[in-house]
Amino acid sequence: MGRELARTDAAAAAVFAEAEAVLGYDLSKLCWEGPAETLNDTQHTQPALLTHSVAVLRALQARASGFRPAFAAGHSLGEFSALVACACLPFADALRLVRERGLAMKSAGEQSPGGMAAILGLDASEVEAVCRQSIERDGGVVQVANDNCPGQVVISGDEQALGQAIEALKASGARKVIRLAVSIASHSPLMQAAQAQLDQALQAAPLAEPQLPLVGNVEARALRSAAEIQSDLRAQLTSRVRWTESVRTMAAAGVETFLELGTGSVLCGLVRRIIPDAATLPLDSIESLQAVTG
Repeated sequence: MGRELARTDAAAAAVFAEAEAVLGYDLSKLCWEGPAETLNDTQHTQPALLTHSVAVLRALQARASGFRPAFAAGHSLGEFSALVACACLPFADALRLVRERGLAMKSAGEQSPGGMAAILGLDASEVEAVCRQSIERDGGVVQVANDNCPGQVVISGDEQALGQAIEALKASGARKVIRLAVSIASHSPLMQAAQAQLDQALQAAPLAEPQLPLVGNVEARALRSAAEIQSDLRAQLTSRVRWTESVRTMAAAGVETFLELGTGSVLCGLVRRIIPDAATLPLDSIESLQAVTG
């Protein structure tokens, strides 16, 4: 997670140093040396992912000062990286929000435990219909959490309702169902306590007017004011991530090339499933940055 980048790029190294000053612990060592069980705790995972993505952003900006994308967007936690990319929120403040988000989600998961499952082979509308029927029949909480791309949807809810919905989705033709190794029902009403805690932190956050449009998770449209962005964030933890719609919004506006900044290339794969003709490039290393900036 950014080790070689930080060792060879001053702008990226400065981001990791700033993160450590804000967080009060050695984030670099945790990212690069572990232990894995500590890094995988959501209160550490979320700041680590944000820091890596912003480190890549700053390295890209240092190499291409005139670089200006048409939009910024992020999947779930990635929306906070997008806030930094839009100059809507300073990195340090985004980091504090993300730390609060991780702690709030962990606490909400302990108060209202649940789970998540990936559903392959059905589209979001089909999954949504089955979840709704399951709730009407058996009660509980279960809903679409992530509409990742056509044929890949994640659901979230309390353990009993989730299990009943999984069986119903299998009977409805799901090609495969994969239980995720989490005990938190992200992007569902079970995150209401976390959302309330995050809202308090958002109230104090210095959100500025974005310098470029941000496509929000909740409404999947271009948000062009701080007020619109704050409204989106105030519903993020209890609402689905409309990633398929978000990518289509950008493509409809003429976007043909998508750059993924940060850890891995999962979003590039999703974009190609949504817009097969799109050009995608994951940026997380000096080599990948050089391929873009020369």
